[in-house]
Amino acid sequence: MNFSLFLTELWNARMNLLAGLGDTVLISVASVLLGTFLGVFVGLAMTYGNKPTRFGVRVYIDFLRGTPVFVLILACFYILSVVGLDLSAFQAGVLALTMFCSSHVGEIVRGALKAIPAGQTEAAKSIGLTFGQTFAYVLLPQALRQILPTWVNTATEIVKASTLLSIIGVVELLLATQQVISRTYLSLEFYLFVGFVYFILNFLIEQAGRAVERRISIP
Repeated sequence: MNFSLFLTELWNARMNLLAGLGDTVLISVASVLLGTFLGVFVGLAMTYGNKPTRFGVRVYIDFLRGTPVFVLILACFYILSVVGLDLSAFQAGVLALTMFCSSHVGEIVRGALKAIPAGQTEAAKSIGLTFGQTFAYVLLPQALRQILPTWVNTATEIVKASTLLSIIGVVELLLATQQVISRTYLSLEFYLFVGFVYFILNFLIEQAGRAVERRISIP
């Protein structure tokens, strides 16, 4: 390893790598937020929907969870364009990761809601709360303590899965690094560097999740 040469090339490629890092963060944040929002409704439908609704949502969850993320990305980019929905590589990638995230979050929410005693919902109805109020003030605060640890794992998986978007041409951090490697031939140095960056990103997510978990825990 030529450390001095690596530092020189790293400085020269800093803008490209920072741009790739920015796209990775943007893709991950957008996919996790949108996937979590959609996943909450998926979980609610699985828990409180009628039988046809539960069946349809169960198919949605099982299909997405059983399909490799790589295949979902290719499907969103190529198949949707065939049916007339033209998405950019960035949009198709975010859509694929959002769907994947929503299937996992939906299952997490379903499990957490099922663990809450039915008496909690019945008590909320007895004092006149609507379903929305019951979910916001009674169910969600209790479910959040069970959801959070697994949700953090899902968020870190999305960050790692964002590297697969390079296959459809999204210049996220990994592809930006590979472009630098193709010019400098410092493969070991730059792959170690980018691996450390991904570790830092996931470590920050984990620490943020633990901080929130400590804050909402019952003394």
